[in-house]
Amino acid sequence: MSNRINLDQVGIVLVKPQIPENIGAVARAMHNMGLHRLVLVSPENCDLCRVVKMATGPSIDIVENMEEHQDLSKALGPYGYVVGTTARIGTRRPALTWPRLLAQDLVPISRNNLVAILFGPEDRGLSNDELRRCHTIARIPTASFSSLNLAQAVMIVCYEMFLAAREKASRPLPRLANTFELEGMYAHLKDVLLKIGFIDPQNPEHWMLNIRRFLSRLPLRAREVRIIRGVCRQIDWYTEQLETMKRDGGG
Repeated sequence: MSNRINLDQVGIVLVKPQIPENIGAVARAMHNMGLHRLVLVSPENCDLCRVVKMATGPSIDIVENMEEHQDLSKALGPYGYVVGTTARIGTRRPALTWPRLLAQDLVPISRNNLVAILFGPEDRGLSNDELRRCHTIARIPTASFSSLNLAQAVMIVCYEMFLAAREKASRPLPRLANTFELEGMYAHLKDVLLKIGFIDPQNPEHWMLNIRRFLSRLPLRAREVRIIRGVCRQIDWYTEQLETMKRDGGG
C-alpha cells in the first residue's frame, strides 16, 4: 500500500460562492493538481453555462459530479478533518498553519479520513461561526494585500497537496471522528459545562471556542469522542442524583 497522501480523500468545499466563473476556475485548478471532490454549499449563483466555460476540458467531469448542499453541517457530516481558510486573522480566528505545513499534516490524516478544505464567499470569506467548525485554520501568506481570488487560493492549496502527494508519508492516522460525531460531542459538553457552572451562561460560545481549539489539536478519534460523551453522561447522572437528594432532603 502506498503511504503517500490520498488526494481522492480531499474535498474542496466552497461556501456560498457568488460568481459562477470562479466555480469553474476552481474545478480547473483541482483537475490540474489531481483533486476531484468538489462541494458547493448554498451557492448564490451556480449558472452551469458560465461555470463550464471556465472549467473547460476534462475538468468538466468535476463540475458534473460536484455535490451541492444548502446546509454546511450536512455537507461536512462525512468528513473527519475540516480545514478553514482565511485572509483575516485576529483573536477569534488565529492562523494556525499555512498551505505547505498543512499539506504535510494531511498526508497521514488523508489515508483513513475524508478531509474538507473550506473556502468562503468572494467578498467576505468564512464567518467566525463557520471557522469554529474547523480543526485548524490556514492562511496563505502574501507580501501586502492579503485577499486572493478564490480560484487562486484554491490552486495554491491544491498545489501544495499535489507536491505532498509525491513524497513518502509518515504512518497513517486511524479514522477520526467525523463532523456529526464532533458536533454532537460539543453540544453535549456545552450542556454539561453549563450545568456544573464551568462556563459563563452569558457567553457560552466564547468559552466553547477555547475548548474546541484545545480538542482540535489532538485530533479526536471516534472512540475517544464516545469516551468524552460517556463522561458527560456520568456527570449528567451525578448532578441529577444531587438534585434528587436536595429535593428529598427539603421535603
